[in-house]
Amino acid sequence: MMKNTLLKGIMLLTFVMFSLSSNAQLFAGIEIGSKGIKMSVLDVDNIKKGSYVIKGFWTENIGIAKGIAIDGNLAKEDIDNAAAVVLSNYMKIKKEFNVLDENIFIVGSSGVAMAKNTNELIDKIKTSTNKDLDFIDAQTEAKMLLKGCVPPVDYINSMVLDIGGGNTKGGYVDVRNGNVFVFFPVSLNYGTVTLTETVLKKTKDLTLGEYNEKSFGFLPVLRKQIDLMYATSPLVLEKEKVFMSGGAVWAFYTLVNGAAKKNFNEFKLENVIYYDALLKNNFKIFEEMAKTDTEVEAVLKTYSQKHLISGSNILQACLEALPNINDKKLYFAREGKVAWLVSYITDKSKRVKQVY
Repeated sequence: MMKNTLLKGIMLLTFVMFSLSSNAQLFAGIEIGSKGIKMSVLDVDNIKKGSYVIKGFWTENIGIAKGIAIDGNLAKEDIDNAAAVVLSNYMKIKKEFNVLDENIFIVGSSGVAMAKNTNELIDKIKTSTNKDLDFIDAQTEAKMLLKGCVPPVDYINSMVLDIGGGNTKGGYVDVRNGNVFVFFPVSLNYGTVTLTETVLKKTKDLTLGEYNEKSFGFLPVLRKQIDLMYATSPLVLEKEKVFMSGGAVWAFYTLVNGAAKKNFNEFKLENVIYYDALLKNNFKIFEEMAKTDTEVEAVLKTYSQKHLISGSNILQACLEALPNINDKKLYFAREGKVAWLVSYITDKSKRVKQVY
């Protein structure tokens, strides 16, 4: 009897110790973006070596940034909806994945941070979850993207660019004083959602043909803004490798090539031009594909055709503005979606390469 009791005690202690050691490796993030709210759960082995497994990643398409292009504010209804989605997924992460509360981070993207009334969202999240909501500015978000999804060996000869819902941001790393890694940012105040809302601003009920026409007419403005973006850090134009992420790039790569199989998936400008032509002239081909391809279906459930056109316009214009574009290596960074969380975790550990 005593032996059985002792055995049960040992088994229970072993289970508790195993659970604690497992939980200690789990981290989770909730990102409130312009086009949706993304949830990530990572099982981390060695973050300095980029050794982690994505245990869960899912998105809820709650658009929160559409009011920014109209009056500069997040709509109260959108704030309430976002807070409700954050709370339900926060509880899901704790209960279904057993992530420790201190290992759960909640952030707002730089696109959402552009709103004038972000304090209302911060207060709402604090009330519902008792967690702090940190906003990431475009420069920090781009630096986190580089640290989270570009191999350190490629830092010096690479640039990153993320096309989000609210804005586009990126940059590159340079070495100063021999061994100091300094990040130089670039950013554009247009993303998939905000560009669409800008085109629709005066007339909401545009037909697709009318939207295409207005969108085409806006291209000179967009290209000028992109030229100005690159001019703020001109060395970005010389980088040999371009790592891209964000919803617009995910949509492009998935609709043309299917689900990304690798962490870094190469493509060419000609692939983007082909995709852009299909979006504007033969969209039915994607609608037919969605009937049998769940990845294509996910893209079309996330973005309307007008949003996809806006994202494609930004993607193509950003690439065409780079000199010698056909000689560069272009990559869709599949794990860009969790890059900010990887960077958060990295900042909690001793880093091999610190980027300033």
